Amino acid sequence: MDETHVRVSRPMLKVLKMMIERPLVPFSGAEIGRQVDLGSGTLYPLLQRLENAGWLKSEWEDVDPSEAGRPRRRLYKLTGRGQTLAGQALAEVQTAPGVLAWGS
Repeated sequence: MDETHVRVSRPMLKVLKMMIERPLVPFSGAEIGRQVDLGSGTLYPLLQRLENAGWLKSEWEDVDPSEAGRPRRRLYKLTGRGQTLAGQALAEVQTAPGVLAWGS
């Protein structure tokens, strides 16, 4: 899918802002949801759209669930293309460095 088909919404900007601040860090969906205050019904379809468009990549955590005492997590990280496009999308709505026009 081409990035022109990605509708950039307020929830998406919140996710992109969080991820671009630490572009090399893989985040679990649950961690993203907590940090940007989005429910799973909004978050996971958004992450899927970004991944389909090539902005994100994801992979399963390399951990044994029985040893970790919890299920494996799916980890999401910006791609190089995603970092560029996220930076452009965020620049369009910034009123000052680090301040988005619609608030944090």
